[in-house]
Amino acid sequence: MAQTAARPRRGGGIRRGEARAGVLFVAPAVLLTVVFLVLPIALALWVSLSDWNGFQSPLNPRVNFVGLENYAAVTTDEGLAQQNFGTAVRNNLYYVLFVVPLQTIIALLLAVQVNRAMLRGRGFFRTAFYFPSVTSTVAIVIVFQFLFTASGAINAVIGFFGGEGPNWLNDSTGIFHGLLSTVGVTEPSAALAADGPLGVSWWQWLAGPSVAMSSLIMLSIFTTSGTFMLLFLAGLQNIGAEIDEATRMDGAGPVRKFFSVTLPMLRPTLFTVLTLGLIGSWQVFDQIYVLGGGTAGGTINTPAFLSYRTSFVDLAWGQGAAIAFILFVFIILLTLLQRWILRERTPRAFRRRDPQPTAAADAQRATEGGVR
Repeated sequence: MAQTAARPRRGGGIRRGEARAGVLFVAPAVLLTVVFLVLPIALALWVSLSDWNGFQSPLNPRVNFVGLENYAAVTTDEGLAQQNFGTAVRNNLYYVLFVVPLQTIIALLLAVQVNRAMLRGRGFFRTAFYFPSVTSTVAIVIVFQFLFTASGAINAVIGFFGGEGPNWLNDSTGIFHGLLSTVGVTEPSAALAADGPLGVSWWQWLAGPSVAMSSLIMLSIFTTSGTFMLLFLAGLQNIGAEIDEATRMDGAGPVRKFFSVTLPMLRPTLFTVLTLGLIGSWQVFDQIYVLGGGTAGGTINTPAFLSYRTSFVDLAWGQGAAIAFILFVFIILLTLLQRWILRERTPRAFRRRDPQPTAAADAQRATEGGVR
């Protein structure tokens, strides 16, 4: 008579012990995440929907639910709150448009240079370029204050050549307005003078970053390019030597190799750098806090700083929390848009029939051959 092997009971024996041990191991991490992340976010969401005045607990029965009033106050209701929020969004938008592309390009160029085998002292240059990233932002802002004051080193250099520099950190003039003034355009047309989105006129939307914001843009690029240089450097070092050999055999020059082989293979790193740069640029706060935030006519004010100021200075906690959640939605939407733009695309049909091999295809075949 054939004997059948006894099947282990589901969820019993050793498996049950492993499951219990797994739950016990992850329980502290889950508990910490719920207490210090999920609950604060849920409480902030409740504050953004209430009229809490900052006294006692926000869960006090006297705190009323006001729905979307706080969101409407900064987005649709005409008034000072809407204008401040619109100005902050405009300032931050210019900050993002200048900082993200420039810091990405500079970081990529630095990584390519310090990755060259023939470069002497590569370790020194890598450390020197990365050093601003590990220095306190507050310390760098204070150094920039000394450099960009009206009597600072920058204006001293400009004065040496006979020029007169602006009061960098207090000048609220938009650089696009400044360029237009050189050709005699100082007043907006009737169409541009009309109100635009978020209570800010089209003329003000097109003002460009102020001189003060331009100084912050330079500061941000100086402090972040080293960090992203390391990411690009790691990506470059993952490209094998056989790729270079294949491109050289195809007769591709350095420029063709960079744009046809190196840059496409850096797409994952490029996406990471752009995403981190985008998120960090919309969350810029510490530099503005050190400079006071209200200087330069509010042209360095950003939504992150406005959220802090509205909550902790003006004690309008509901509006401050609402601004924070609107900023969160901004970041999510722009990250999704960036992901869609940088998505992998299927090659078109006519490219598949192209009989001429490309340098990237040869490089890919060389890589596959190396793996085998």
